[in-house]
Amino acid sequence: MRGWPAAADCTAVTSAKLSTSSRSPASPTPAEAVPPLTRPQVAEARRMRAVELLEQGHSQSQLARMLGVTPESVRRWQCRMEQGGIAALRRRPPTGRPRKLTDEQVERIRAALEKGAVAHGFSSELWTLERVGLVVERHSGVRLSRASVWRLLTGRLGWSLQRPQRKAVERDESEIARWVSHEWPRIKRGP
Repeated sequence: MRGWPAAADCTAVTSAKLSTSSRSPASPTPAEAVPPLTRPQVAEARRMRAVELLEQGHSQSQLARMLGVTPESVRRWQCRMEQGGIAALRRRPPTGRPRKLTDEQVERIRAALEKGAVAHGFSSELWTLERVGLVVERHSGVRLSRASVWRLLTGRLGWSLQRPQRKAVERDESEIARWVSHEWPRIKRGP
């Protein structure tokens, strides 16, 4: 096959992509959690494995069965490889509008939000989308819509909706416990 790299090149590329462990040399414990591969990473690894297997002499139909794809996909990958080399089979960067907040800005915002709402001049510790939006604007200079603030909180920061539990200020837990243990059985029995 013309234009295909040596099998050693494919193996290096495939194994480099498949080893996504973020272990530091100081902590080589196998019990560390390795984040799972994303769908684009899995698809790229499958294409790189296809290159390796084609180099070993497998037919397109064998390759399709081995990788769980259609023979047409294998033909398409081989054509892309012949025209553009191994770079043609790599993942493409995501398209669309770039994010308004960088990862560093998000981390600064996370630190600011963890200080609490009162630390930012609000009257209570209750966070609302409007309050978070104001803190984001103060710390990054970027104004976000309510929907974008929600996506920031749930998607990039991993926070979830928490509703405050409403309790009466006058509530006396010891008096409630006394009433439940003494008065309620008397009332339940009847006169």
